[in-house]
Amino acid sequence: MSSAGDLSSILASQGRDGGWGYRGGSSWTEPTVYALLAQAVQGRPGESLARGTLWLDRAQRPDGGWPPNPTVDQSTWVTALAVLLLAGRPGWAGRDQAVKWLFEQSGRESGWTHRLRLRLLGFRSQEIERHAGWPWFPGTAAWVSPTALSILALQKVQRLSPDETIRKRIETAREFLLGRMCQDGGWNHGSPKALGYEANSYPETTGLALLALAGAPSSRLGKSLAFAQEVFGRCRTAEGLSWLGLGLLAHGRTPPGNDKLKLIPRRHVVDAALCILAEGAAKGNNVFLS
Repeated sequence: MSSAGDLSSILASQGRDGGWGYRGGSSWTEPTVYALLAQAVQGRPGESLARGTLWLDRAQRPDGGWPPNPTVDQSTWVTALAVLLLAGRPGWAGRDQAVKWLFEQSGRESGWTHRLRLRLLGFRSQEIERHAGWPWFPGTAAWVSPTALSILALQKVQRLSPDETIRKRIETAREFLLGRMCQDGGWNHGSPKALGYEANSYPETTGLALLALAGAPSSRLGKSLAFAQEVFGRCRTAEGLSWLGLGLLAHGRTPPGNDKLKLIPRRHVVDAALCILAEGAAKGNNVFLS
């Protein structure tokens, strides 16, 4: 499917309330943000974009964050997506609260009580997590995807309004990602090992991590980039191919056989939007890094 076809399907699936569901139905924050990012990279200001942004504004909670769905009474990882989209909007009233909420989140394992408990249980210092990532839900362990998305969101904030505290938090989180690299050079959702065994990497998390590590020394990512190019050739999902393409392009690498993305079925709105974002990056417009 072409980007024009993807965009048409996104516009056709917008809900009456202005938001998007994954496959129709009630609106959720994640597909709404990706649908709006896809329109932004296509340069399509208009009623759809305005209605979707208004839905997102209304979904922001008093604490500054966003829930995955308006029926959920808790802010979660999707706040990173909203900040990534809205950070550059002039006059955004909820900006400071949103950035504060996002900045203050960290994985449970980075807290001093958890680290002390591990020391008392006999773990060596190098085995104790010292770099703070982000969790899916507040108060839980950090994972690769929410950490990568939070890095991208704060990097956009940092580009617009440089702040040393935010810069240090970004660098710490990037070290978290580097520490979670699997033996093959890629990333999965969590730890590089499970029950003492080397864990397998996934295409989508590998591409997302590489995107968040744009600008990192190539000496630390050579194996990762080679793995991403290799797995791109055998990946069969729109999500995986899109994130791998975005990650490779962020490091100046051209994905092998990038046209294959046009032949892969889209499962839902997020897939269609990611395909548009990957195509935009291939043309020099990477919305995550601009």
